[in-house]
Amino acid sequence: MPHSSPNSPNSPNSPSSPNTRASLASYSSHTFDLLVVGDVNPDIVVGPLDAPLAFGQREQLVDSGLLTLGGSAAIMACGAARLGLKVAFAGRVGDDEAGRFVVAALAARGVDTGAVRIDPRLATPLTVVVTRGDGDRTILTAPGTLAATRADDVPEALLGDSRHVHAASYFLMPHLAEGLPALFRTAHDRGATTSLDTNDDPAGTWDQDGSLGLGALLAVTDILLPNAREARALAGLPEDAPLDTVAGQLASRGPLVVVKNGADGALAHNGRSSIRTPGISARPLDTVGAGDSFDAGFVAAVLAGHSTADALELAAVCGALSTRAYGGTPAQPTWDEANAAHEAHWAHEALPEPPAAEPPSVAPPTAATATAPTDLTTHRNGATF
Repeated sequence: MPHSSPNSPNSPNSPSSPNTRASLASYSSHTFDLLVVGDVNPDIVVGPLDAPLAFGQREQLVDSGLLTLGGSAAIMACGAARLGLKVAFAGRVGDDEAGRFVVAALAARGVDTGAVRIDPRLATPLTVVVTRGDGDRTILTAPGTLAATRADDVPEALLGDSRHVHAASYFLMPHLAEGLPALFRTAHDRGATTSLDTNDDPAGTWDQDGSLGLGALLAVTDILLPNAREARALAGLPEDAPLDTVAGQLASRGPLVVVKNGADGALAHNGRSSIRTPGISARPLDTVGAGDSFDAGFVAAVLAGHSTADALELAAVCGALSTRAYGGTPAQPTWDEANAAHEAHWAHEALPEPPAAEPPSVAPPTAATATAPTDLTTHRNGATF
């Protein structure tokens, strides 16, 4: 796989490349490679639990517990920053200790938090994750400010200042969901590309009646990033439906569809054909946030100008590496670490050990290297990979 970094001036999408959505002149003023919109909250991760959750005031013991940064959007933002992108985050937290904790955690990982709004009335969301030894988990979330988060929380100027806009946890934020189609259209008008990870739908309806407007959103989404179960639910197909069929159906609605399938790897479908990458051998400690780290790897590779096939492989590596430690962010790889692990995987070598501690505090990003954004419209028109 090519080794050019996400904002390398030597990448295939350097200013000399014809593959651009916007002109170099319009891009040269961009501050950020990536704007992430969505959820941020503390995660309390406990496990693995080797028995069903017991009520009746019973106390159960597990091997580990961790208070860490959570939220699909926040974990993706941190993963992208760790890979070298200049990242901004837009969302809403409460005026409380939990809110201050997550804002500081984002900033410590190099994510710009200038667009995080403080809600004076509602509490910061809080999630408890109970893991099992087989990698499965249950998630309990008190939504707090998620229900109040809206598209107009995102400064319009920031949409024009970013190469790519990613949104996550669509079904947890109904007011944001209503405004996302217009927000993504504005991003496109400003020359940015877009991606969406819907995550789970707690209500289990998956907008099959169209009331949330998911169809309108997919029409302006360049990359859709569900896991296999979510993809089948979004498509309204049975749990045993072939993933090629599922992804093809979703791709017919607009986006390049990239489906994460855990140990079985991932596939991408552009509306006409699909490609796959195998799973990455790993001994996971905790799979929380692995899909979000996958998202970060895929978007970073695409912005670096890599092919869909190469982006799929790098994304699978990033997801696997993130499982080496408890919590979604502590073991996220750098760009060099991801590339080294990618080479080790294909050489049938073991994945590297995770970092010894949380990533060090770094200053928020202020300027992005002037590399032109990738043109994803070719995927939307069913071009070959």
